Amino acid sequence: MKRFANLVESLSRILDRIAAACIVAMMSVVVLNILLRAILGRPLLGTIDYVNIMMALTIGLGLAYCGLQNGHIAVEFIVDKLSGKSQAVIGIFINLTALLFWGFAAWYMAAYARSTMHTNLMAGTISLPMYPVIYLIAFGLLILCMVLVLKLADAVRMIIK
Repeated sequence: MKRFANLVESLSRILDRIAAACIVAMMSVVVLNILLRAILGRPLLGTIDYVNIMMALTIGLGLAYCGLQNGHIAVEFIVDKLSGKSQAVIGIFINLTALLFWGFAAWYMAAYARSTMHTNLMAGTISLPMYPVIYLIAFGLLILCMVLVLKLADAVRMIIK
């Protein structure tokens, strides 16, 4: 289990760094668009497409590390007042529900990517195929599911103790 936890943590960190690079790239594209428009009178073609793609990647790839750091919204006001075993039971319910939801979302995104690959869906003005982006988002959601499996295992371990 320790090797699995290390793998999940490493993958989450890598995806988080890619998400951070997407934020920097988004900022750079917007600044470049403004400068080109102001200096040359011609904006960067496809700025909206680039920003939309990078925003989707930022969210899809950043979720796993956020989950690993317990950065998601949690109702701790009441739960913190309960015993350790009660907290673990609630943790099992929440993590199992989240795992089912995000597992379905990852599966759906992978199916959607496969569909867009067959239909050759392109991003508007830049004619970039969308399926690699969608597959990356599906991979990010899969890693989030792996994080949830770790959290579920921790909650079960707390009950067994």
